[in-house]
Amino acid sequence: MRADLEQVFRSAYPRVVAVAARVLGSRDEAEDVAQEVFLTFGRSAVPAGEAVGWLSVAAAHTALNHLRSSRRRAAREEAAGDDGAVGPDVADTVVTLEERRRVRAALARLPRKHAVALVLRHSGLSYAEVAAALDLSPGSVGTTVRRAETALRKELNRHASSD
Repeated sequence: MRADLEQVFRSAYPRVVAVAARVLGSRDEAEDVAQEVFLTFGRSAVPAGEAVGWLSVAAAHTALNHLRSSRRRAAREEAAGDDGAVGPDVADTVVTLEERRRVRAALARLPRKHAVALVLRHSGLSYAEVAAALDLSPGSVGTTVRRAETALRKELNRHASSD
């Protein structure tokens, strides 16, 4: 067990959960992912100075793996179907849930590098943090994220026309 695990956990846990929740749309599932990621980190030799970047990428990868699991996807869709919404906003809620499901499904179909870059950037990491986490030059992060956004839009449009 790492001597620095508790300190790294205390400082990085909120970010790890936020990255995973961005992918999964569920805080409970994101906390499960965070546990997996910190267990792996605890057995790793990742230098403490690289911990936040490593943990962010690991959270994105692990969350994407969970997202791609058909068993978990079915459970999420079933849970989203009976969210208890009542009143005049039910239609809006259903549309919003369906749109989130479509985006998450499209994200899961993207190449791993694009999906992770999008998740990290849209989880609040700076270009410098994304660059460090993905071992990219800071100047290429914007291009990578734009290409990933374009790929995501294409994927959404491709599947919208086939629905």
